[in-house]
Amino acid sequence: MGHVYADILLVNPFDAVSWKRGTLPEKSVRKMNIKALVDTGAMTLTIDGGIAAQLDLEVRDQVDVALADGTHQKCDLVGPVDIRFKNRMTSCLALVLPGADEVLLGVIPLEGMDVMIDPVTQQLVLPPSRPYLAQMKVK
Repeated sequence: MGHVYADILLVNPFDAVSWKRGTLPEKSVRKMNIKALVDTGAMTLTIDGGIAAQLDLEVRDQVDVALADGTHQKCDLVGPVDIRFKNRMTSCLALVLPGADEVLLGVIPLEGMDVMIDPVTQQLVLPPSRPYLAQMKVK
């Protein structure tokens, strides 16, 4: 199977709440349309520092990250950030990987949005049995 990319929207959730409460104009909500590599080998959303800065995401922690080449690197964990794909939305923390050349959409946000990879079309899709409403497991 080749690479699968998805067009996602990243949103600063505090701005979104302020807009819904009427304290911030909609045009002031910080958000970005991004083409992300769907990566089931990655745990969470991985972004670069420019995206984190543009969305004004707060550094919540620093973590040691094991990279695909076996090396380790300290990275900031920022957020929360809202992720939207089609009619789905989830929130998670994002890993800031300095020098990252692609946004990676990992398994935590994929499960949070209840989406799946179609191996035939090589696309991120909504499950055919529940296209209108995400399903979450609680046990």
